[in-house]
Amino acid sequence: MIELTVPISEEQILSLHAGDAVAISGIGTTGRDAAHKYLVERLIEGKRPLAAEDQRIYDELKKIYQGGVIYHSGPILRNDDGRWSIVSSGPTTSIRDEIYEDKVIAHFGLRVVIGKGGMGPRTLAACREYKAVYVHGIGGAGVTNARAMVEVLDVFKKEEFGLPEAFWKIRFDRFPGIVTMDAHGRSLHEELDKSFDERLAALL
Repeated sequence: MIELTVPISEEQILSLHAGDAVAISGIGTTGRDAAHKYLVERLIEGKRPLAAEDQRIYDELKKIYQGGVIYHSGPILRNDDGRWSIVSSGPTTSIRDEIYEDKVIAHFGLRVVIGKGGMGPRTLAACREYKAVYVHGIGGAGVTNARAMVEVLDVFKKEEFGLPEAFWKIRFDRFPGIVTMDAHGRSLHEELDKSFDERLAALL
């Protein structure tokens, strides 16, 4: 298993290939549909100047995402005397964010997108141009994944988006996954889709 620690360099990303198993450590955030819509429509393409709270979040995410990680997940959390912790956090379906992810990678300097099910040609092109990878998280293993999300450091947009859709700032410790889209233009999802289509055509 290849160890990746945030901030992740371009050289590390280029050393990865589809099929590599990785363990990711360092600080990143969760982010689902509402988070991606907010990132693009408010923070990247929204009117300037930003409102004070949006500017604060933008500045914080800029630091987190440069060479960093976003995890497509709506975690289940527990609050003990004001302190949040992750109970379970499985990857959610990534393709819903295909219309946003390339812009997020380009603008914020993301190196790793973690999710489930893969993404499309826009994200793959962004991975190649800006040197990023898509990592397929382990589905159906939310509790196991949560053990690698060792500390909740902050949360953004919780009141507006709700717990699952908020940005949870997390310290990851050897979070496991498989590179399925690399910075060399290869997508295992695309290859498998083509293989399935060919087998189906042969059967029919």
